[in-house]
Amino acid sequence: MQLQAVPAVDFIEPQQFVDLYYTPQKPVVIKDLAKQWPAYTKWNWSYFKELVGHQKVGLYNNIKSDAYTPINKADDYKTFGEYIDMISQGPAGWRIFLFNIFDHAPRLVKDFTYPDHLMKGFVKKYPMLFVGGASSITHMHFDIDLSNILHTQFVGRKRVLLFPFSEQHKLYRKPFEVLSLADFSNYYNENSKLDYNLFPALKHANGYEVIMEHGDTLFMPAGYWHHMEYLDSGFAMSLRALQPSLTGKLKGAWNLIGMRNIDTLMKTTVPKWWYENKKKTIFNNAKRELELLQ
Repeated sequence: MQLQAVPAVDFIEPQQFVDLYYTPQKPVVIKDLAKQWPAYTKWNWSYFKELVGHQKVGLYNNIKSDAYTPINKADDYKTFGEYIDMISQGPAGWRIFLFNIFDHAPRLVKDFTYPDHLMKGFVKKYPMLFVGGASSITHMHFDIDLSNILHTQFVGRKRVLLFPFSEQHKLYRKPFEVLSLADFSNYYNENSKLDYNLFPALKHANGYEVIMEHGDTLFMPAGYWHHMEYLDSGFAMSLRALQPSLTGKLKGAWNLIGMRNIDTLMKTTVPKWWYENKKKTIFNNAKRELELLQ
C-alpha cells in the first residue's frame, strides 16, 4: 500500500477547510475543534456509566463477516456498565457499533456544538457513539449512506487507515456491500493478516493513515474507506452530514434501500452461490486495475 499521513491542523478557517479539504474531498485532522466543547473534559467512562450504565448494548467481535453473516447482527449483549468494566481491565476485542447514546441521555447533546461553520447538512437526529476495547477492530469498509463525517476521538488512541472511494477495486470490494474481502488487521506490524499474494492490487492502493488521540477530529469525506484499530480502550463520536448534491444523496439512498436489501435477500436465499459469484467479480475487477497500471 502507498500511504501518507493525514494532514493535521490545530485550527482552520471555514473557507480554508472548504477549499483545501471539503471540495476536493481530502481528509484532515482538526486538533482543537472539540477542545471548545464541554464534552472534551466531561465525557469519560464514569460519566457514561452513571448515565446509561443500565442500558443493554450489542457487542461485536473482531471476526470478519462472511457469506453467512447477517448484516449488523451483534455477537453478544451486555449492559453498558458491564461492558465498560470489561474493557477497563485490559485488552478486549469487543466494540459497540452505532450506539445512539443520545436517545438514552438527551442531555449529552448540550455538551457539543455542530460545526455548521465548516459544512452544512448535518443529520442532527443521529450523532453516533463508537466504543471499543483495546485491540478491537473495525474492519475495512465505507459508510453506506455516503455522508461526510466528522469523527472525534474522546478517550484512548485509535489507528485509522483511509482510502478514497475510487480505490475500491484495489481494496477488493465485495459487490453489493460496503466491505473489503481482504483482512487489514494489524496491517502495520509483523502480525499483519494482509495477504499480498492473494490480493496483489493492494500494493498499489493509495491511502492515508493517522493515530487519533483525545480531542482529535477527523474529517472523512463521503465514501472514504476506513479501517480502525483501538490501541487503547476508548470511544469516539461521529457527526454525519449529507452530501450537498442531489446525486450524492440519491446514491446514499440507493445503498441503504436498494443495494443492502438485494444483498440481504441473496445471502438469505442462495448464500454460497452469491458469495462465489461475488468473489469472481472481485478478482476480475482487481485484475483490470492491475492491467491499467502496466
